[in-house]
Amino acid sequence: MADDLRRTPLHALHAAAGARFGGFAGWDMPIRYGEVRAEHLAVRADVGCFDVSHMGQIEVRGPKAQGFLAEVLTNDPARASEGEAQYTLICQDDGGAIDDLILYRRHDRYLLVVNAGNIAACLDRLTELAGDGVVVEDLSEGLAMLAVQGPHWRAALTPLSAPGGPASLDPFHFMDATVGGVDCVVARTGYTGEPGVELICDSGRVADLWRALMSGPHPPSPAGLGARDTLRLEMGYPLYGNELNRQRTPVEAGLGWACDLASGAFRGADVMRAQRDHGTQERLVAFAMDGAGIPRSGCEVRVGGQPAGTVTSGSLSPSLGIGIGMAYVTTEHSEPGTEIEIMIRERAQPGRIRRKPLVNSSPRD
Repeated sequence: MADDLRRTPLHALHAAAGARFGGFAGWDMPIRYGEVRAEHLAVRADVGCFDVSHMGQIEVRGPKAQGFLAEVLTNDPARASEGEAQYTLICQDDGGAIDDLILYRRHDRYLLVVNAGNIAACLDRLTELAGDGVVVEDLSEGLAMLAVQGPHWRAALTPLSAPGGPASLDPFHFMDATVGGVDCVVARTGYTGEPGVELICDSGRVADLWRALMSGPHPPSPAGLGARDTLRLEMGYPLYGNELNRQRTPVEAGLGWACDLASGAFRGADVMRAQRDHGTQERLVAFAMDGAGIPRSGCEVRVGGQPAGTVTSGSLSPSLGIGIGMAYVTTEHSEPGTEIEIMIRERAQPGRIRRKPLVNSSPRD
């Protein structure tokens, strides 16, 4: 029930804007304001703004923080310089994914932005393994986060920022900046495949930030989780709980590039190195339908009429106008171009495995 769900500080503003809400990871979140397709295409062609204040923020600091995170996270934190961000994962000892996250480095302080449903799990894992010289602190309650995404993100931010501010940021870098009178961490990261930024600020000021963006010279289109899901799906980005879980390793999910398998000693590394060297039974793939039918999570994938896997995420692609999705399939049937059938309402609908991304996003600048 909605009464049992948490709300972001912007809930009243979303309601006033006509948002339709739904439960997600324990939060009552805006799913859409109008049509998902329109919000999706606005991000692809212009600029949209998402309230992602449900995400968690955990700070890890101290003189031994870097060595500790090298043991806990799959990507080597030493590769991130001060002011840089890094995609990484936190795993069980057997390699199963506890969460995927973004690390932001400030000298010997690291901010980890984790998925809303996994805040407690990440905190448990970090505090379980932390020793002397490492402090783990949950900052989630005091922080809020907006994602301004789309090829014209600068048009939305530049008039609200000081000269030489966020507009100069390179991808996967971040800086402190004032946007619309609100002090923020501005990061060139996102989950849409489009260029843009994510803005982290004090939760008590996020309403001011939202209002400044929406009343600026180039206001972004408010966008809900419905568009966020179709945007990430077109890019082949995994969603925890669908493509990632404790029964799947990053290697199975095609995220070996985010793991220091060459020399890393992180928890689960040996399992993943064995998978890299000897292969896995299944692999995560992207696919598109050849005709009618919209795939959904749980649909069976067949090859030549025989079971070959299971859909993890599926939807109608607003950009392509056809059904798309991701699925775990047997490795022997995972090559792009492989013809498949998706069982939709007990009918076999033809499709084909495709390379990621399924849609060409705007060039990164």
